[in-house]
Amino acid sequence: MAEANTPLIVVWFRQDLRLADHPALSAAVAAGAPVLPVFVLDESGDWAPGGASRWWLHGSLAALDADLRARGSRLLLRRGPALDVLPRLLAEAGAGGLYFSRHYEPQQAASESRLAAMLAADGKDCRRFAGSLLFEPEAIRTRAGEPFRVFTPFYKACLAANEIRAPLPAPDSVPAPASWPVGERLEDWGLRPSAPDWAAGLRACWQPGSSGARARLDGFLADVAADYAVARDRPDRAGTSKLSPHLHFGELSPRQVWQRSTFDSDAGRGGEGTQAFLRQVIWREFCYHLLHHWPEIDAKPFNPGFAGFPWRDDPAALAAWQGGRTGYPIVDAGMRQLWQTGWMHNRVRMVVASFLTKHLLLPWQAGADWFWDTLVDADLANNAAGWQWVAGCGADAAPYFRIFNPVLQGRKFDPDGSYVRRWVPELAEVPTRIVHAPWEAGAEVPGYPAPIVEHRHARQRALDAYAVLKRRSMAAPAPL
Repeated sequence: MAEANTPLIVVWFRQDLRLADHPALSAAVAAGAPVLPVFVLDESGDWAPGGASRWWLHGSLAALDADLRARGSRLLLRRGPALDVLPRLLAEAGAGGLYFSRHYEPQQAASESRLAAMLAADGKDCRRFAGSLLFEPEAIRTRAGEPFRVFTPFYKACLAANEIRAPLPAPDSVPAPASWPVGERLEDWGLRPSAPDWAAGLRACWQPGSSGARARLDGFLADVAADYAVARDRPDRAGTSKLSPHLHFGELSPRQVWQRSTFDSDAGRGGEGTQAFLRQVIWREFCYHLLHHWPEIDAKPFNPGFAGFPWRDDPAALAAWQGGRTGYPIVDAGMRQLWQTGWMHNRVRMVVASFLTKHLLLPWQAGADWFWDTLVDADLANNAAGWQWVAGCGADAAPYFRIFNPVLQGRKFDPDGSYVRRWVPELAEVPTRIVHAPWEAGAEVPGYPAPIVEHRHARQRALDAYAVLKRRSMAAPAPL
């Protein structure tokens, strides 16, 4: 129950579109003030949401609004630069303060500091809360007090920290303002496609919102987690959690995932599969750690020696890769799965990224841009760190000369070709022995292209390019 004369608090929802384990919301409710929940669609930065992310955002906002209405409140929507929208909203609503969850993307973090200074000058209470990570990026350091550059010691330091708090419960009710400012309609934002409607595959695969996130986590722990250590590398199996978009939009917090996986779940609890899964949760932490300490990794190589790498400019090859028409079945299956569902299996992400940067010698930034627009889990930290890792220029990266053979990768991780046949129907009737290299049949497969590059030639070309880089980088400075 709101106390009389307690100034209203605006709670700014961002990538934390949930009610449970939401420190900013919990603090606002505990203050006994009326609470005004708001989401601001700010598309002014360099990394506005891509098409698939916009589709997901619509569903997540609708679900959050429904959850708030069940607790006596609702979600106010505003559009525009947050630095303009929020101070105006606080003045309009007569609010005494703004509470929100901290962001780690460079532009967002800079905006938060400016916003806090603006509100402080106006006598407003501005409070930033943690909530998107298990550990704040400043908390995990080497013994020398430096940020980690290598994942395994970072992982061990996280486990040794033993500071993962239990998640907060969702409030039973959210005290509403006596009067509501005028908001905008979600349908008017055009986040979902209409003509053409390309989102049928996304609708068939996903349920945005906290209830969908909890159902996904429960299903994973019950049916998949025990075998995760092995099954996660098999795109032909349902062997991964598919929690990444729910985590990105904050429909589920990593603390909720950690607790359910370690304490609340009987299925695979403490086993090899669960431990392998939690290691991936901490890999997500590592990516945010890198982005916080090296804020240019979204565009520049972590290893500056790669700044002079002799990338090619080949729009036709890029288009073939984007459209799943490279002639390499495992690559094309992954790219078509991405286009149809907004998601791609992690093993296949590595294969397609290696193919782009090494077989085609196209810059990793081009791949990262495509993923940003087409992934429902497009996440700046994970996207940049993952692409740099595969390209060989990132933190703790695979060496550049590690070049995946897409045929061997397909045969190893999709042995009977069921993944390829699902996403590349032209190959549905091709015998298993050649499904990952249909050109071995000695004849063209109707409707399916021949390989756009020959593997051995492409591999040698990549190694030659790396040799050029090494000669240029003999006196390169240390990594950023």
